[in-house]
Amino acid sequence: MSSDILNPAIAARLKRNDDGLFAAVVQERATGAVLMMAWMDDEALARTLATRKATYYSRSRQQYWVKGETSGHTQYVHEVRLDCDGDTVLLVVDQVGAACHTGTHTCFDTDVLLETPQIAE
Repeated sequence: MSSDILNPAIAARLKRNDDGLFAAVVQERATGAVLMMAWMDDEALARTLATRKATYYSRSRQQYWVKGETSGHTQYVHEVRLDCDGDTVLLVVDQVGAACHTGTHTCFDTDVLLETPQIAE
């Protein structure tokens, strides 16, 4: 079976948006930090499962991209999990370098919209 063909049993469980895409949330294995969110389709997921290199689909460029292919900021995929609704996958990765295109380690380190205050002991 080609690496770009998704197992039919997995494909049957996926719920895609109108563009055939589903969300991929990326979590760092060592820290548990959420690093980024990107889009995948069946082929991107199949490539990721076959190679353990995080492969996504760029909506703006309308092409596949392997994380770190040009930047060197790679993601080695240890686990891929499908959520209960079938519309999101979780990739648990070892991140080398920045995960965010802005150069930061995570895409979720800029604006905190709500947080629980620290209680003094």
